[in-house]
Amino acid sequence: MSTLSKVKIGLIGVGGMGSSHLKYLTQMENVEVVAVCDVVKEKADKAAALYHTKAYYSHTELFDKSGIEAVLIAVPHYDHTPISIDAFNKGIHVLCEKPIAVHVNDAKKTIAAYEKAKEHNPNIIFGIMFQERTYPSHKKIKDILDGGELGKLIRATWINTKWFRSQLYFDSGDWRATWAGEGGGILTNQCPHNLDLYQWLFGVPARINGFAHIGKYHDIEVEDEVTAYFEHENGMVGHFIVTTAETPGSNRMEIVGEFGKLIYEDNKIVFYRTRKSMLRYIKDSQSRMGNVENWYTEIPVNVNAPTGHKVVTEKFIEAIQNGGGELIAHGPEGISGLTIANAIMLSSFNDQTIKLPIDADEYEKKLNELAKSSKYEKTVKMDGVMDISYSQS
Repeated sequence: MSTLSKVKIGLIGVGGMGSSHLKYLTQMENVEVVAVCDVVKEKADKAAALYHTKAYYSHTELFDKSGIEAVLIAVPHYDHTPISIDAFNKGIHVLCEKPIAVHVNDAKKTIAAYEKAKEHNPNIIFGIMFQERTYPSHKKIKDILDGGELGKLIRATWINTKWFRSQLYFDSGDWRATWAGEGGGILTNQCPHNLDLYQWLFGVPARINGFAHIGKYHDIEVEDEVTAYFEHENGMVGHFIVTTAETPGSNRMEIVGEFGKLIYEDNKIVFYRTRKSMLRYIKDSQSRMGNVENWYTEIPVNVNAPTGHKVVTEKFIEAIQNGGGELIAHGPEGISGLTIANAIMLSSFNDQTIKLPIDADEYEKKLNELAKSSKYEKTVKMDGVMDISYSQS
């Protein structure tokens, strides 16, 4: 048993996600939940009573009076930036829900505040809630790619349409699916995890073409169907296909390299391993159309390994107690997936290929214009049940 003192933590945002975090936070032996905070007084009071802690109604008051060492931020996306910055300015460790920000410029501001805070305390910790990096299949794919077993990568295609959301979901909050409140649709809300995994596995593309359909299937003013095409510096191409409209949806990833292909679908990884390099076989084969011999192999995965939000938080708390250490995802990494998301949307808006790095000022200006010119009238229905335990598995 560790003799380290408990980390005093506060939670900001007591909605569906924040409430889920509270359930395990209050069970962690090395954590003391000293406060909860929400701008809706009734929510904060209810959570504080349920978990025997103190309620605050503004994050600035929380930071000034509660004595917390760390904060977990689970609020609407635009608020991630100012709350994170204020926390770093107070020397408070930050674990932020995805995405790091709505657009790249805000992400840069957050990272700059973190770097400035490190000048005063080199051990200050900034983590981001990319729990899908803990999933055994994702970790195994990463391990295979890092081991070079596929050789030179040729193509990655990810069809992830297991993000079905009904109209009731979008009507469940006045901020959801609006340019001013959420800053985007599926790329901003559901797919930060997918885009983080994409860049974690393959890196950030050099050129992006995006095709985003606005409110194609739902009464919303943001994107609910997206197809994107990526080109990487090493010649690899990528495809990214997502929507909140398909049911039953698909979650299929194909990764093709010179030594075969990986298929990930239905929680199973299959490796079709070729006996020779595909690239060499193209040049050397004495057959006009014959394929190189390949072997079908199902890759074993340890499905019993701990996963999820709690694992991310545990690593965050351990890093605080140890004065540093590895996290599931370090906060500044969040800008990579966000860059891809912003580039997809900017490409779609402008109907042109976007070369990275993205013009962050242009995208921020476009977002502001969309928010200011919006004539969308939001209907809010609070009678539905929000199920944040939804899984793509």
